[in-house]
Parts: sequence; C-alpha cells; structure tokens
Amino acid sequence: MTQLRMTKQRAAVAEVLEGSDEFRSAQQLHEQLRNRGDAVGLATVYRTLQALADGGDVDVLRADDGEALYRRCARTEHHHHLVCRSCGRAVEIDGPTVESWAASVAASHGFADIEHTVELWGTCADCRAAQQAR
Repeated sequence: MTQLRMTKQRAAVAEVLEGSDEFRSAQQLHEQLRNRGDAVGLATVYRTLQALADGGDVDVLRADDGEALYRRCARTEHHHHLVCRSCGRAVEIDGPTVESWAASVAASHGFADIEHTVELWGTCADCRAAQQAR
C-alpha cells in the first residue's frame, strides 16, 4: 500500500477494497462504509482512492458514463481486466497479443515508452444464467 498516514478512515476504505473482486465507484464504496457503520466522509473516500491509484495500489477504469471505478488487484504487474457489465465482477487477464500489437504500432510510428489500457466488458456466466431464468 502507498505510504499514506494510515488513519482509521483510510484503513476502512482499504479494508472494503480488499473484500471485493468488483470495480466500485467512490460513491458505492462510501455507501458500503456507511452501511458498515464507518464514519468516513465521501471526500475522504475520494482522496484515499486517488492516493491509492497514484501509488499503483488500486486499478482505475472508466465506466461508460465516465465515472471512475476502483479495485485492488492481486497482481502488481501490467495486466488487463474482463469486467461483467451486469454485476461488476472482474477477472484479471494477460494480453500478450495486445502487448505485441501495441509495441508494433508504436514502433511503426516511431514511438517509445508507450502505455495503454485495455478493458473488456461483457456479461459473466452467472448473470447470463440469471437473465435466462427470468
């Protein structure tokens, strides 16, 4: 974890992140904290998430509406995510084909030190089964 002064509120945010394999918005995390009885302000949640993201301790992706979603990942090396658009469950995936494509495109245009983000959105098997059962 990033070297933040570990306050009770920051510890609560980190604990909620540890307990989920889904990407969550700051508002969703704040609501979850309030439901647990933690007195953490929304501004503190935003500041903590930003500091964790800046330190590489959480991954951030953008939802279709542009909202930032956060998740603590098990892997620290570069990776991508497969995210269920219904329940938010995320799976960490490797993308060697994407990596070589990105390097090739960059090199062909004279670029170096490239960064990229690739997130795949779909519907997981559990959500598909629930939808079909209706």
